[in-house]
Amino acid sequence: MDFQKLLLEAGKALSKSEVKALAFLCTDLLVRNPTSVDSASDLFSRLADQDYLSAERPHLLIELLLIIQRKRLLRELGFTDQVSTTIISPYRKLLYNLSEELTDGDLKDIKFLLNKRLPRKKLEDNVTTLEVFLEMEHMDLIRDTDLDLLVKLIQQVCPVLIEKINWFKAQQRLRTNPIAQETGRPRSMTYPSVPEQVPQYRDRTFSNEIPALQSLAESNMNSSNISMDFQRGRVECEALSFGMSGLSTETSSSASPKAHQEKFSQENETSSVKVLSQTANTNPEGLGTYPMTSAKRGICLIINNYNFTGAKNLQKREGTNIDEECLQKVFEWLGFEVQIQKDCPGNKMLSVMQDVGRKNHGQMDCLVCCFLSHGQEGGVYGVDGDLINTRKLMDAVNGINCSSLAEKPKLFFIQACQGNNEQKAIYIESDGPARTHVHCDAIETKESIPSDADFLLGMATVPSFVSFRDRKNGTWFIQSLCQNLVQMVPRGCDLVSILTKVNADVSQKTDVTGIKKQMPQPAFTLTKKVVFPNPSHPPPSL
Repeated sequence: MDFQKLLLEAGKALSKSEVKALAFLCTDLLVRNPTSVDSASDLFSRLADQDYLSAERPHLLIELLLIIQRKRLLRELGFTDQVSTTIISPYRKLLYNLSEELTDGDLKDIKFLLNKRLPRKKLEDNVTTLEVFLEMEHMDLIRDTDLDLLVKLIQQVCPVLIEKINWFKAQQRLRTNPIAQETGRPRSMTYPSVPEQVPQYRDRTFSNEIPALQSLAESNMNSSNISMDFQRGRVECEALSFGMSGLSTETSSSASPKAHQEKFSQENETSSVKVLSQTANTNPEGLGTYPMTSAKRGICLIINNYNFTGAKNLQKREGTNIDEECLQKVFEWLGFEVQIQKDCPGNKMLSVMQDVGRKNHGQMDCLVCCFLSHGQEGGVYGVDGDLINTRKLMDAVNGINCSSLAEKPKLFFIQACQGNNEQKAIYIESDGPARTHVHCDAIETKESIPSDADFLLGMATVPSFVSFRDRKNGTWFIQSLCQNLVQMVPRGCDLVSILTKVNADVSQKTDVTGIKKQMPQPAFTLTKKVVFPNPSHPPPSL
């Protein structure tokens, strides 16, 4: 049967309440509010537009129909009652199953208890349990990491359902325990559900599930850390990781003013640069690896600001298109979906990042954002001269604003300086009236790294110094980053090791006077190693 006809048949068989239930389950996947879904066809069309539903990938439809107990409909449509991939989050399934167990009387009691917390319109008789839960989410009264209020409500109206919430919490604990992190197994396997099977919560007793949970926990204890067995080049990569401990996080005294040294020393006590040093001195065998097993590696956003003719005192960034081209080739080779935004005003840069934060990254492994622009302390310039705070750009995709990226690496690379200090030499100068071969872009990253985990910020240079952009060959930092990704990813090297090699390479680059000009600086709050799988096709030519 044609897949569109199959979806039409499925939609006809579903009641309005079932469609609303499916829309609620897909809340994290839909761009718009799920309450605006008016039919099954509307829902299926939205999911297809988001690339979650197709003839080649019917898994979501199968999972949804299993969750709402429509197994007979599945068989009539020609599907089995098993799925190989689960897309709907356990949290969303929990709320749905609670709503199925709560009676009309229970719902009235819940609305009464929420009288002072929710708008009166959301407490009317025609408002369903799922709509109440959705409103509680919108008002940040409940979320997958905070179910305290929900527990209190259920405890008062239907205590027997507390067992379902406890089961969900047990899943969450297993998902985040150190053993699961160290084994580095795929993210989908950190849930204690039986493989190939959608968990069923309809039974009020959990006598069948608890032994399965215990068995899985025992198997985790015996699991070997196969993710740490890298391909050839493993010894070299680990040596580079250990080498991070020898990196200075301060500008050398011969080139940095005393005041800057004292300032940076104080910041070093609380900044994520301290995390860099601590991680470097840790035994690599004790580190896990972020899962890289999804069908899509993730989005690589490149914001390339070249033409600043509309901004005062900011010139065109000759050579930046070379960087853009190399970044696109390398990250497409690594399996990313590259999205390029050119010459963005300040407000567009922020809106683009917010759009990325609103996307569902549930079927992706990580996020990469590259900014190629002018800047100054704490911000990046739009082509209109509007300065956007670097922290604000990164906050758009943190765990709070983009839950589907929680516990996944968010990698930012910013080609710019961290100050205006420069050493005058032939062909070397900052962006100014004179036209020479090499230029610099100024920015400082004070307090740029968010406190959230799983961020990496790769800066082109250490604080107070310029980085350089060749008008014909691109920037020293981005070109070295691309070259080393191509050379070291096939050897199984992790990203921090690769950035250490970038540090070494760029630090050796000189101008015609023979004076070393630049030292990049990575800073991060990563909790595991970032190891990109070796692509099956040949690397790009740079």
